[in-house]
Amino acid sequence: MFNVRFHGRGGQGVVTAAEMLSVAAFDSGLHAQAFPTFGSERTGAPVTSYCRIDDRPITFHEPIDAPQAIVVQDPTLLHVVPVLDGAGPETYVLVNSTHPPDLDAWGAAHLGSDRVVTFAATDLARAVLGRPLPNTALLGALAGLTGVVSLDAVLDAIRQRFKGSVADANVEVAVRAHAGFTRHPTAIEVSGHA
Repeated sequence: MFNVRFHGRGGQGVVTAAEMLSVAAFDSGLHAQAFPTFGSERTGAPVTSYCRIDDRPITFHEPIDAPQAIVVQDPTLLHVVPVLDGAGPETYVLVNSTHPPDLDAWGAAHLGSDRVVTFAATDLARAVLGRPLPNTALLGALAGLTGVVSLDAVLDAIRQRFKGSVADANVEVAVRAHAGFTRHPTAIEVSGHA
């Protein structure tokens, strides 16, 4: 099973990102589930959303404590909530930031430095969408970084969620983000059956 935990703030598309990832996995013939948890439901409040992907049916719905990937849509959360709890040296951590990873400042020195990356998703979204919505950029980057789903599956999920020019712009964002993260040519084994 491949577990992804998304952290962001209300209004950034955190829940939508997890849902689109689950659609991308499901449309690829895998089993998937996505669900959020909320503190106070308001714009700007911390939001966590989860996505599980497996090649077998998923029979439980608990929050993800030991993720294989963590996507941080708002880097200020690294100092506010325990974003990196449960992360290990094999966990991918993708942070929406214009700065290089700072493992010590983030309390992430125990993580594999080759698996903690930053990407200026908000800047790309502003440039293409005209709005600071980083979720589709981070989905494209996550697909390239981990290989858990293909870029085509992500693009199909985006087109199912959005229509017309909004879909086209979000597809462009995901494609451009993915291009920067295709350095891992082999896909991660979803179920752990190597």
